[in-house]
Parts: sequence; C-alpha cells; structure tokens
Amino acid sequence: MRAVSSGLSRAVYGIVSVLALLGALVIAPSASADVPLRHVLVFHKTAGYQHPSIPAGVEAVRQLGRQNGFTVTATADANQFTETNLMRFQAVVFLSTTGDVLDASQQSAFEKYVAAGGGFVGVHAAADTEYDWAWYGGLVGAYFHSHPANQTARIRVEDRSNVSTSHLPQTWTRLDEWYNYRANPRANVRVLASLDESSYSGGTMGDHPITWCHEYQGGRAWYTGLGHTAESYSDPAFTRMLLGGIQIAGGASNADCRPETGYTAIFDGSQASLDRWRQAGPGGFTLTDGTLVSHGGMGLLWFPVQRFGYYSLRLDWMMPGDDNGGVFIGFPDPQGDPWKPVNAGHEIQIDATDGDPTRTTGSVYSFRAPDRALRDSVLNPPGQWNAYEIAVHGQLVEVWLNGVKINEYTSQRDIAFGYVGVQNDGAGLDISYRNIRVRQDGGPSDQDLARDRPVTVSSVEPDSSHVGANAVDGDNQTRWGSVHSDPQWIAVDLGASHDISRVRLNWEAAYAKSYAIQFSADGSAWTTAYTTSAGDGGIDEVIVSGSARYVRVEGTQRATQWGYSLWDLQVFGH
Repeated sequence: MRAVSSGLSRAVYGIVSVLALLGALVIAPSASADVPLRHVLVFHKTAGYQHPSIPAGVEAVRQLGRQNGFTVTATADANQFTETNLMRFQAVVFLSTTGDVLDASQQSAFEKYVAAGGGFVGVHAAADTEYDWAWYGGLVGAYFHSHPANQTARIRVEDRSNVSTSHLPQTWTRLDEWYNYRANPRANVRVLASLDESSYSGGTMGDHPITWCHEYQGGRAWYTGLGHTAESYSDPAFTRMLLGGIQIAGGASNADCRPETGYTAIFDGSQASLDRWRQAGPGGFTLTDGTLVSHGGMGLLWFPVQRFGYYSLRLDWMMPGDDNGGVFIGFPDPQGDPWKPVNAGHEIQIDATDGDPTRTTGSVYSFRAPDRALRDSVLNPPGQWNAYEIAVHGQLVEVWLNGVKINEYTSQRDIAFGYVGVQNDGAGLDISYRNIRVRQDGGPSDQDLARDRPVTVSSVEPDSSHVGANAVDGDNQTRWGSVHSDPQWIAVDLGASHDISRVRLNWEAAYAKSYAIQFSADGSAWTTAYTTSAGDGGIDEVIVSGSARYVRVEGTQRATQWGYSLWDLQVFGH
C-alpha cells in the first residue's frame, strides 16, 4: 500500500560502506553487502586433469572485473594462500582446480580467511579437488563422482531472486559436461538450479542440484557445476551468473542462501498455477516468463484455494524504481473488496522510500517498522530481485529479507488462519512477483472445524442482524451479538465427534470477563474444558484437550454494559 512519499532519496537502497581501506589491504567483508567488490583472486592450479577452458575462464573473470570495477589476480601458485595475502581479496575463485592443490599451512590460511568472512566461488572441477580435506568438501557442498559425455540438457532455475540466477529463464537449455556428485547437497545449501535428468543421458542423482550457495563457518560460498567448455565463458547468460556468484561470495550483493525444504509452490510461474488465483479490485497482473507483472490498481491477487495457519510464506519481488507493493497475510475472503484484507489481515510492505518507518519495506504496514539499519544493509536496489520469508505462527509475524530477519510483531488481529495475496498498488507503481510457495509448520491444527457449521445461541441482540451464524462464516467483519444480560451462550455442532486442540475467540468491543468453553457429545450434557474470570477481550486463543461433537462458549459475566459479541468462534482439531 502506498503512503505519501517523503521525498527521501532512493539511496536508502544503496550499498553503504562500513569498512575502511588501509592502503591496498581490504578486510574480508561481513555477510551483508557492505562494500563494493574491489579485489578477486582466481586460483586455477591443477594436480589432476587440466581443463582446456581455464584460460577462457580467467579472461572472462578479468573482463567481468573491467566491466564492474574490480581487479583480478589470476594464479596457479598456491603460495598465494597466506593469511596476509588472502585478506586482500573479497572472493577467491577456484576455477576448475583438480586434485590436491594446497598444503597443510595453505589450507589453514584459507580456513582462517573464510572464518573471517571471506568468500569462495567454485566453478566446475572445484568439486574435483581436495578429497582428503573434509572442511573443503563442506565449503564446496559436494564432491564430484562422475560425468557422462558432453551433451545438451535442461536446467531448472529454482531460485530466480538470487542475483546470480535472476536473469535466467525458468528452463535453461545448454551444452556442458554434467557432473554427478557423491552426495546430494540440498539439505545443507540453497539450490539455485538443478538438472532435469530426463533431458539427457547419464544422470545418476534423481534430484540433481547443479548450482547453489550457502554460508559456511563465517564466510559465503557459491558453486556451479557448469563451465567445462571454453564456449561457456563467452556465453553472456553464464558469465552474468558467474558475476552474481562472485558478488554474493564477495559480500557485494545480498542473497538468501539458507537451505530450503518442505515448501509447496502455490504460484510456480505457469498459467495453470496462476489460474488458481483470483483478483479482488481493479488492475491485475500479466504473466511473462514465470513472472507476475502488475498493472493498474489498487487491487489484490489472492489464493482462494486454501487458508493457511502456522506457516512460512516465501516469494520473490522486484520493483523497477520508486514503486510500491505488498504481501498480505491472514485475511478472510475479501469478496471482491481489496480493502477487506487491509482492515482484517496484515500487509508486509514493499516501499523503501516512505517517510513513515511503519510503512516502508519490511514493515507490518502501519503497525511495526522493521529494523531499518539491518533492512538497508541487506536490501537489493531497484531493478534487482529481493526475497521475502513471512512466518505466521498464531499471532506472531516474522519477516526475513534476503535471508536476514528484519521484523517481528505480535498481532492483535485474527490473522493466525487466513488467506494470502500480493498487491498491485496502482498505475505507475510497478512491482513483479515470482515463485510463491508455502510450508506448513505444524503446531495446532489449521482446520477450522466450526466453519459454516450449524449454530444455536441463547439470544440475539434485538432489532439486529447479528445472528449466531455470523460467528462461524469465516468473515471477521460479521458478528454474533447477544442481549444485554447474563448468562448467554453460543454453541456449534461440528457434525461428528472430533479431537479438539484449540478454540479461538475473536471478541468485538463487548466481551466476556468470565466465560467457560464446554464440550458435549449430544448437545445436552456439557463438560467444562476451560474457564476464566480474567477475560480482557481481543483474541483469546485457548489450548484445550478433549473429544466432542458440540462446543459451547458460555458467558457468565460481561465486561461492558452491552451483551456478548463475537466476530469469530473457531474450533481446531481433527
């Protein structure tokens, strides 16, 4: 959602230098993008097979340096690996090294370099190196096992927010020598791209990562199995990927390199997945190369197939300039009105130039500002992709930007179980989204057993439409209201006996100071599962245990002069 701009400079997106340069000595950077890339070491010693493509690779990195403002030292001399010398470089590229290339003291110097925040880039046969040095195997992520003959294969680009792969199509077809690895690294690294083994002969892994990144013992590592052929180094798509890897390893670009498992795509870039979404309000999105591109607004594209509870939502986003968008969580069916999610759920904002800190990128819009210094240190600039993770566990909302946690907020809204969506804010406020996926994180059951079930109540507020069914209709803008006296109750028939783990009550301003939650098998004999005399309104999320077909909330003491009033009565279990 867009607020009035303060006119602050777009430099909030910029890379802020916090390290001093002492002569020619550059201290290895921290994990955030603190300094521009200045010095890179390309190491290409071989103690086994020597790839004919190495000279082309060295020249390609030199050319990248000339084009992007960093110097390149290329060497096959392992004597470069001293503590003092390595600290000159922000990243060290192992370019198709093979065999045992460093002695014990050189290995120790490199370990200390990485521990101090240094970066490693491994290209192709870097995985065919130092088999007896377990630390190095962990740094690369996997050791080489075998390869078939050179052939054309399809690559699935899994992470298109990463600066090294954001320019690539979802499916990238190319000729190379395709390594099989001794073990699958996926559990320990962020896989950026993987091979489709059905597209070529000789793949042995099934799930076959080919490019990845991860943080490792204080430093950063990026690896690709591509790069066997000399022609690779004149391919702009490959060299741009290599540049991104060097920038990530050198700390000049931010990337979420945490391992990712257990997520299910709800928008995977295909038209079939987009067809499952629904637009509320004006404007919308076009689909181009797996990317949602906004037009017009203000509207909301939301996923009506499933409401989520206790989950982690991940997606990638990009603004071309001083634009605006947002990710919505925890809202009821908007019924065509994009303002309902604004009023009932939460927006995780995307707009870093708003003067109100609670309305900038990473904020829970209008409720909680992010850690702005931390946010600015990991935010990629306009035109580059960024990655959000938004975790919702009950009322707790947590926000990660490019793998770094920048916000945490405990909501007073009923957001623990609801829909998700992405915003198109308006004409000229352009934003794109990719790769939207969700992981259910366990916790209390996310199935609302009371939704749209039959309800009986002790009374309804006179001359009102606030009937009991409003409390179980999934719309937290409708409510049940009772007459203004004690006691009063509302009961729901779940249709069959269920094991119940949790009851959530979302009170309107007129709430109960004292009430009980009761269970029944037949709707006549009731057992008390929970009671309180200290109710304070808002949202009560009550952990209970027991089996029942009927659940009743009985209020015995009002907190106000009015009756009892519930936006929502939700019952969770299985």
